[in-house]
This record gives sequence, structure tokens and C-alpha cells, in this order.
Amino acid sequence: MKHKFTIKSSVFWQCKSRKLWHLLQNIAVGLCLILLSWLTFTTITLVSASSQPVDAFFVLGGSIRREIYVAQLAKQSPQIPILISQGSPAPCIWLIFQREVADLQNVCLENCAYSTFENFYYGLPILRHWKVRKVKLITSGTHGLRAKLMAQILLGAHGIWVEPDVIQEKGIPGNRESILKTVLDITRSLFWAVLSQVISPQCSQVTRLADVDMQAWEQRGFNCEHQGQLKIKKLPF
Repeated sequence: MKHKFTIKSSVFWQCKSRKLWHLLQNIAVGLCLILLSWLTFTTITLVSASSQPVDAFFVLGGSIRREIYVAQLAKQSPQIPILISQGSPAPCIWLIFQREVADLQNVCLENCAYSTFENFYYGLPILRHWKVRKVKLITSGTHGLRAKLMAQILLGAHGIWVEPDVIQEKGIPGNRESILKTVLDITRSLFWAVLSQVISPQCSQVTRLADVDMQAWEQRGFNCEHQGQLKIKKLPF
């Protein structure tokens, strides 16, 4: 009797295992079909967006020269919204736009990001809210390749075509790129490209440039990068 019970138990678990295996196969096939459909739809959307005009400027913070450049672009195309992610202090950017006689109304400052990955982490939901389809990505040659690859992965996953615009810097950059840093950022960008389809982080520190209180800033003082060549009230030391 014990031998018969053992055989029946073995047959039972074999049937269970086969059913579980078939279920896992069906789930895998379903996920592959969903992924294939998503990739096909995203590719079609990107191809369509590539032929459209740029409908947003996205500036990665790290150099005041990028903000000077985008202010000049804003003067030429005041209707295009601008997102500056963790750039120079708000009053410095305000002074740059004033000097360039560029419109401040369509400029937003995002101050939650503290890395290139976080530039996209917090910037992507804002661009999606603006219904952006083609973005001009403004960065510098010091990390242009890494930023371009991350943008194409993260923004491209949402059907946003990326047009990189790399500006030339003066002097010796403070940051240094490495292959390891690039690989790590590309890897987590691939994961976040999938997760960001259902997760949309919000930055609590988004300010319109037009709303910057210059009087308050002047009272407490502030510093700007010397390359900006701005007349400012410096912080007391």
C-alpha cells in the first residue's frame, strides 16, 4: 500500500509540475506579446515624432553656459517651453533671461535632481504632462554621450524623440566620465524605462522662472558661475 501511495503521489506532483510549467510558458508568451506590441507602438510613435518640430527644450544642469544657450534659443522661439533640471541658482537664470531679453513665462526650474539619472527621473513626468513628442536635449560634451544614451532610452520608451544639442564648455570640466559610470547609468535606465510606464515620480520643487522673487534673493545674496558674467549681489562671507 505504501508503494502504491508513493507512485500516486509522484504522478500527482508530476501532473502539478507540468500544469505549472504550461502556465509559466503561457505567461511568458503573453508577456513577450505585450512587450512586442509595446515596442512596435513606441517605434511607430518615435518615427512619427522624429519628423515633427521640437516642442520642448530640456536643459540638464551643470553649467551656466547651457542656460545662456537656452536663453538665446528662447529669444528665437518664445513659444517653446523650457525645462531646466537642477541648473544654476534661480536668480542667476532669471538674470540671464533678462539680459538676453528672453521670455520667462515658458520656463520651469526643477530642483529635485542631483544626478544625470535624476534629471530624467524627475524631468520625464513633466515632459509627459506637457505632452512633448520631440525634445531638444541641451547638455555639454563632458557627459554628452551618457546623457544622450540615457535620454534615448528613458524618453524614447515614452515615444519622445530626442534631438541632442551639445554645447562647448570653456576651461577644464570638474566632472570626469568613466565607462563604469556610463554602464551603471545605462543599466538602471533600462530598468526605469519599464517601471516608469506605471510609476510617475513628482518633484515638489518646480518653479516657474517668472515667479522667482528677485527682491528676496537680492536681500539674502547669491552667487553665480563667473562664466555667466552677471552683475549680482554676492553672498556675505
